[in-house]
Amino acid sequence: MFFASDNWAGAHPDIARSLTEAADGYAKAYGTSDLDKKVELTFSEIFEREVAVFFVGTGTAANSLALASYNRPGGQVFCHAEAHVNVDECNAPEFFATGSKLVPIEGAHGKIEAEALSAAIARFSPDNVHGGQPVAVTITQATEAGTVYELDEIAAIADVARQRKLPLHMDGARFANALVTLGATPAEMTWKRGVDILSFGGTKNGCWCAEALVLFDPAGAREMQYLRKRSAQLFSKSRFIAAQFDGYFRDGLWLELARHSNAMATRLAAGLSAARSGRLAWPTGSNEVFAILRNATLKALRDKGAAFYDWPAPAGLKETMAEDETMIRLVTSFATKPDDVERFLSLCD
Repeated sequence: MFFASDNWAGAHPDIARSLTEAADGYAKAYGTSDLDKKVELTFSEIFEREVAVFFVGTGTAANSLALASYNRPGGQVFCHAEAHVNVDECNAPEFFATGSKLVPIEGAHGKIEAEALSAAIARFSPDNVHGGQPVAVTITQATEAGTVYELDEIAAIADVARQRKLPLHMDGARFANALVTLGATPAEMTWKRGVDILSFGGTKNGCWCAEALVLFDPAGAREMQYLRKRSAQLFSKSRFIAAQFDGYFRDGLWLELARHSNAMATRLAAGLSAARSGRLAWPTGSNEVFAILRNATLKALRDKGAAFYDWPAPAGLKETMAEDETMIRLVTSFATKPDDVERFLSLCD
């Protein structure tokens, strides 16, 4: 019963097979191989337009390079208070940008609201050099709370950003999970709603180590290639990242894996909603479930081998918790087995 993180899951067999196939023979290095170019074309097909693609090794690198590419002196980047860039990346976005600052914005269930974003940006007057200058907005899709921005919510945030001529970045570590929830196309969830740059994640959804920066305006590619190299993210044998994406996209595997992961989370959420010893903290929209359970139940679950994390209650949580209760996070993956979900729920009754 492994629900601690989708990072705990291994690699899907089809993706591992792609890695094995790429291991034979010789190929050009530093992103110039035929396989690299093939996968870059696949990204353009998926997003229904020409895009510039930069493979990197981690989501933190992708997010940090994306935000660094827009930084200027006194740069202020607006994000949700609980966003991964703000609480889980050890100041890497500020470090890579050599002096930017994250401006956290509170919002229910991991989402920034357009009105709150507008108010936060308005605090920075162009005439006040002391406060710095807004340079970018970043949102997480799916969010750190397991929720998903609707398409019109993305568009509303993009409109606010556009009014101040700010680029919009999307942290898509769980991009596929959000996509299948909405039933949208990659284009509809990104550039057609005003997203300028995307951190596209594959690692959490069946890849071994595959992340990519997708620029919807390829004109920015020249500067990004230098930023990536300077940040030690230009892999010499980048064909092995390309190979993972090649297997990931083949025959729609990436969406199939996300559907399974989301389905397992939906089953968990339904069971916890009906459990006598606990309840959902809020509805889930992807593959992360947040629940409040009695401490005695949590001990029994862990004694039976269940793996999950206690989770701090976010600001504005409407649910109240008793002294003998704790909030937890449960994350499903492509490798989650229905039997493990049922066994976990049986221990919550």
